[in-house]
Amino acid sequence: MLQKKIPMRMCLGCNEMKSKREMIRVVHQKDGTILLDATGKQAGRGAYICPQLACLQKARKARRLEKAFSCKISEEIYDALEQSMQDAEGGDPDA
Repeated sequence: MLQKKIPMRMCLGCNEMKSKREMIRVVHQKDGTILLDATGKQAGRGAYICPQLACLQKARKARRLEKAFSCKISEEIYDALEQSMQDAEGGDPDA
């Protein structure tokens, strides 16, 4: 019996290969919107990141999302991504 192949993706923050299921997809839609895709089914160009805030901050510092999507990403979008990641974690931003 053949085992089903597990899709692997590289995190833009830490550059580690992990299974697609344990990553968060960041999607760049045709209208220019950039958002976190919890379902993994949103239309648009996708890039993957670990669910840790540190990985998002590394990707932000190195401008890896901008390189992946070939467009300029404003600070507001990064802040919104950080906020939605904190909300998803249920973490306290003041902690």
